[in-house]
Amino acid sequence: MTSALFSPLPLRAVEARNRLWVSPLCQYSCEEQDGVPGDWHLVHLGSFARGGAGLVMAEATAVLPEGRISPWDTGIWDDAQRDAWARIVRFIHGQGALAAVQLAHAGRKASTYREWTGSGTVPASEGGWTTVAPSAIAFGGYAEPVALDEDGIAAVVDAFAEAARRSLEAGFDVLEVHAAHGYLLHQFLSPLSNTREDRWGGSLVGRARLLLHVVRRVREVAGPDVPVFVRVSATDWREPEGWTLDDTVTVAQWLREAGADLVDTSTGGLVPDARIPVAPGYQVPHATAIRERSGIAATAVGQIVDARQAEAIVSSGQADAVFVGREFMRDPHLPLRAAHELGAEIDYWPPQYRRASFTGRPELVAAEA
Repeated sequence: MTSALFSPLPLRAVEARNRLWVSPLCQYSCEEQDGVPGDWHLVHLGSFARGGAGLVMAEATAVLPEGRISPWDTGIWDDAQRDAWARIVRFIHGQGALAAVQLAHAGRKASTYREWTGSGTVPASEGGWTTVAPSAIAFGGYAEPVALDEDGIAAVVDAFAEAARRSLEAGFDVLEVHAAHGYLLHQFLSPLSNTREDRWGGSLVGRARLLLHVVRRVREVAGPDVPVFVRVSATDWREPEGWTLDDTVTVAQWLREAGADLVDTSTGGLVPDARIPVAPGYQVPHATAIRERSGIAATAVGQIVDARQAEAIVSSGQADAVFVGREFMRDPHLPLRAAHELGAEIDYWPPQYRRASFTGRPELVAAEA
């Protein structure tokens, strides 16, 4: 069977071997709180590459210490972090997958506890810090942030560019700018969190200015060969007063002009009281709208758990590829199993695991019929 999901996708100078990709999955596992990824990250991300993913995206990786979601997040603001990531990237490449990194700044949603050690803002006495945002508006019950001034905004743009440089030095194939889920760049985009009256707020042009500055700088660092993705929340689920799909489509056109290659489409995360109609594939229509109306490639994410579901999304042209999160955590070998279920011929079983492949195992086929 010819499978759209298992067809390669060229991305500038690189090519993903298939279109079943690993979402950035925060692990909150830098126990030294130094942003340096360790053995957990190697095994976590490496298992997905070994399992046949076309592209493995590292978790939200902070461009500044104060940009971490929690003190236990990974970072790429110094060379020790870069060198630790290089080890992980080498393993991903050795398994035939592309390695991508999500460059992030959490803004007002930074300095929080990881879910299994607490909730809310981590105080300074326990290693937390003062957060920043476009406006001094807190997220839910978190601590109130400080509004960034011009120097602070310039420092953020520079930090994304420097993080992009270190990411390339570490060997990453793809750079993603995180502008979703209520983190800093999303906070600038949405009128619910950005009430500024200067050039960084007000109209859609003003609220999108920071994201476009960041993408242009990252593209400059990336050069002509490295793909640049942007993750967006296509809606705040608070229409009409919040960020909307129409806003996203317009900004996606601007992102394409600024040098972005693909919009990684998610939704929500900006406000805690949004009513999100979660269901299988519930965010796919947003990706389709962005793809069709803005002319930029787009991926879908969100409760994509079944091989045939993923195949239908790609084969029908609803998205160029799919990102999968929780299902990959449940089954790191999801692509190997999905290829079998779809009848797709693949040649990237690791030799150490080949004796467990489905080829020549009619009893497995019969058992699943």
